[in-house]
Amino acid sequence: MAVPWKVVLLAVFIHTLWGGNIIAIKFGLLVFPPLWSAFWRFLLGAVCLFLWARFTGVPVLPRRGEWRGLLLLGLMFTVQVWAMNLGIDLTTGAMAAVLAATNPLFGALLAHYFIPSDRLTPVRGMGLLLAFAGVALLFLNDGGDFLQGSTRLGNLVLLGSSALLGARLIFTSALVRRIEPTRVMLWQMILALPFFALAGGALEQVRWEALAWPPVLGIAYQGIVVAGFAFMVNATLLKRYSPTVVIGFNFVSPLSGVWLSSLLLFEHISWTLLAGLFTVALGLILINRK
Repeated sequence: MAVPWKVVLLAVFIHTLWGGNIIAIKFGLLVFPPLWSAFWRFLLGAVCLFLWARFTGVPVLPRRGEWRGLLLLGLMFTVQVWAMNLGIDLTTGAMAAVLAATNPLFGALLAHYFIPSDRLTPVRGMGLLLAFAGVALLFLNDGGDFLQGSTRLGNLVLLGSSALLGARLIFTSALVRRIEPTRVMLWQMILALPFFALAGGALEQVRWEALAWPPVLGIAYQGIVVAGFAFMVNATLLKRYSPTVVIGFNFVSPLSGVWLSSLLLFEHISWTLLAGLFTVALGLILINRK
């Protein structure tokens, strides 16, 4: 389905905010380890979505036939977010921004096989390959500075998280066609919160001595701006448009994430990095040219 320009601009704006989420997580991790960071982020996000549901009159409690899908989504959501936070904690902000944006590749492949109306065309396939080539170029980035400070384990965990995110977005796109999007977004967070709290309490130690405004603002950005506002808008887009088209906009997030990593985390940006970002952007145009 063709996407109107207003929706294109909204999707670009949302995924620009998503790129900033990587930097917000990095700041939050200064105090709150991966599990506790996820807990506070999605506690804030759940409160925002609950208030939105009450304001719009959307019933919060799931109906009898909705629980199975929501429980499966909650499980996927929990594992994917934990892996994402853990990977971000073990690598650089710029690398995390790029790896977190590879989920459209996995999502597009899964959509091709599981959603009959969302097949890969030669042009869209070329766009995905071109965008992936841009991501690969970012990996190489002179073979030095871009990899400095990152770990192989963190990068692999993030790549696995992106693959699971691609699958989760496809599953979410199916759920929101029969369950109200606000309820889907809200309950995936509610179902994950007990695990984040219990596992965080057992496995992690909050670094209260490092508490300052940057980590607090980082958690607030993750919870209110991303987990609240951006999640809701993205779920609505998934309900109305092809999943591959919507998640194709995820390639905007590394543009935002890498730039903000340079600005706020003082990470180096080389000409190779800029060339990779240009390649990703060109792939995005081919994916969403309609």
